[in-house]
Amino acid sequence: MEITPRKVLIADDEPDILEILKYNLVNHGYQVFTAKDGSEAIDKAKLFQPDLIVLDIMMPKKSGVEVCEILRQQAAFKNTLILFLTALSDEETQIKGLETGADDYVSKPVSPKVFLSKVNSLFRRHDKAQGKIITINELTIDPEKFIVQYKGKDFFLAKKEFELLHFLAAKPGRVFLRNEILHQIWGSDVIVGSRTIDVHIRKIRQKLNIDCISTIKGVGYKFTL
Repeated sequence: MEITPRKVLIADDEPDILEILKYNLVNHGYQVFTAKDGSEAIDKAKLFQPDLIVLDIMMPKKSGVEVCEILRQQAAFKNTLILFLTALSDEETQIKGLETGADDYVSKPVSPKVFLSKVNSLFRRHDKAQGKIITINELTIDPEKFIVQYKGKDFFLAKKEFELLHFLAAKPGRVFLRNEILHQIWGSDVIVGSRTIDVHIRKIRQKLNIDCISTIKGVGYKFTL
């Protein structure tokens, strides 16, 4: 079975850095795209939908922080991994970067080996979070066994119902937009209507016999229990 390589977008205004980092990632099986400034980074992120975006903070046209803020406001990039690559090592800059929605940062100059390790580590953390067992009150969602347990009783949901429940429950209280849910659960290559979400949520409520997903009219849904 062919494995689709992870897509990484690196944005930096220094050509040598782009070349070195791209070379090392490609040699380790990643598919890599590059951008030389903030505006190009936004355009290529929308075009290629990368799994990870690496942003230099000090870039022409738009800084890495500005790019991060713009992308995080769009549903398609709410959960995309973002790594800051910066020569600014002061604590205030690091905190600001993380507060805008970045997942991590690495300081310049960075060796290709350290950079690759950071990228691999980010993906491992992300994969672990995506497949984690969620326990809230008396509800347990186990992605390995594909079982939902509530008050000691096991429930078996259809694949998309399970994925939808796990996705919402991973961040209880957060409101997810309809388009964000469609993109994350059904993907951008599958055309489905927003009513599809309504149907799946209704089935989840009926099967579990609990009202654990709240509808935010005109916006989306959130997990509450």
